[in-house]
Amino acid sequence: MTTAALTQPVDIDTMRHSISRLIGPDTESPEGEELAGLTGLLRGHMQLIIPEIEQAAGNLPMDDVPRYCALACIGEARVKLRAAAGDGPHRAVAHARKLARSLTALCDHYEALTGVEMCLACDRPIRDREDSVSYGDVSASGGADYAGRIHTRCVHTLRRR
Repeated sequence: MTTAALTQPVDIDTMRHSISRLIGPDTESPEGEELAGLTGLLRGHMQLIIPEIEQAAGNLPMDDVPRYCALACIGEARVKLRAAAGDGPHRAVAHARKLARSLTALCDHYEALTGVEMCLACDRPIRDREDSVSYGDVSASGGADYAGRIHTRCVHTLRRR
């Protein structure tokens, strides 16, 4: 569902890069000032994206499931924003990772509500100027009405059975 009135005022790619510094394969736990700075950055990202999701969700009917899920996610994110990290470096890292997971969910809701389509192979957004193909054209599900899209560069990364 695309909402023409919305523009993308938030930089989802930057937000996801910040998230990847805390969660994901091969990430090391930042410490001290680096951790404090990253935690502040995540908080700032969350404060920017929450009003945008609220605006997008507000355009949907009251009984719409994506609206309900997005608003529930915002509620959980606000709880995490109000929470203190606690004493000690392990608690600080755990708190930052909770913020990162919450921001991941917020980014997902933002993209879903604003009509951003995700590549089924690499799970990254398909931007306007990027080449993509229907997943049904390159997979065994070719008969599906709508199976989603993948980047052209990801065609050869699909698992073949």
